[in-house]
Amino acid sequence: MSLDSINKPPAETVAADCDRPTRDGAEDAVRTLIRWAGDDPSREGLLDTPARMVKAYEEYFNGYNVNPDEILKTTFEETNGYDEMVVLKDITFSSHCEHHIVPIIGKAHVAYMPDRRVVGISKLVRLVEAFAHRLQIQEKLTAQIAGTISDILQPKGVGVVLECVHQCMTTRGIKQAGASLVTSTMLGGFREDAVTRREFMALIGQH
Repeated sequence: MSLDSINKPPAETVAADCDRPTRDGAEDAVRTLIRWAGDDPSREGLLDTPARMVKAYEEYFNGYNVNPDEILKTTFEETNGYDEMVVLKDITFSSHCEHHIVPIIGKAHVAYMPDRRVVGISKLVRLVEAFAHRLQIQEKLTAQIAGTISDILQPKGVGVVLECVHQCMTTRGIKQAGASLVTSTMLGGFREDAVTRREFMALIGQH
């Protein structure tokens, strides 16, 4: 799979291509689900739930309104020749499983080896959030983060590791409350050099 196929189309195109309903239509859909679950959406406790849920969805899925490429466009070249590993670990995030639309709670560890350019560390957090705030599977999310850093910054290497708990597995189905999923994408020097990869994994506590 190419990085282009992972990252494109940009977020604006994804949102525009969807036949997005009106807010009233979305709230009506929530009322339908409440009735399907066996409750009455007109009772006092549920009366405002459709509006609250739609507002929550706007927050959960605001990544569709963000072009991740733009987040990394501002870089800095005054690094005094620094070309060693840059690691930002324990980035907490929440996403939603595209199969059941229930939360994925995780943390991301992101690293790259700069080639003349570095990016503000807050931008790495924003990049993780831009992709996390969409319907996701963890494997794709990992690859999207790494692929965008590689495409935009053109570093010597990229490493991304995600550790996540999936509530589609902990609260339903097999109900394995203590299980977590770890995924990684290594590009460039992180894939080709075992020493670099081991250093990264040691820094984030993955031995």
